[in-house]
Amino acid sequence: MANINGSASSEIDAPLDAVWAVVQDVEHWAEWQDTLGEVTPAAHDAPNRVSECQVKIDAKITQISMRLECSYAEPTTMTFTRTSGDLAELEGRWLLEDLGDGRTRATYELEVDPGRVIGFLLNAERKEKLRALLVDSRPQELKARAEGG
Repeated sequence: MANINGSASSEIDAPLDAVWAVVQDVEHWAEWQDTLGEVTPAAHDAPNRVSECQVKIDAKITQISMRLECSYAEPTTMTFTRTSGDLAELEGRWLLEDLGDGRTRATYELEVDPGRVIGFLLNAERKEKLRALLVDSRPQELKARAEGG
């Protein structure tokens, strides 16, 4: 199976609460995540954060659409899990660590089982390119957003 798994981290020149504000604002993720085409909220939790949403991802070889369930352990962990859609499975999380002096380490983790149809399109080279797009670039995108870039 051509699973895509990995994690990537970045140190951000912004305090934990500022980085958390960006991470937990799922409705606006498409504004700073390059491959994320759109996020459509479907449900909100009591603090009015997105708890379910429909997303569209530009995976270069195909467009992927799925429904995600989001959960939050404020202010350090945000997880999202595929509940339906084009992929067989997807689970991701943001982990934030306060480094002090107004700095935060952000780690992005992603585990994807593309399923048989999309997996058939993924040779080793495409898998690595997708991993770079979907995993490796995320912390840098968050860094740019949180630092105001």
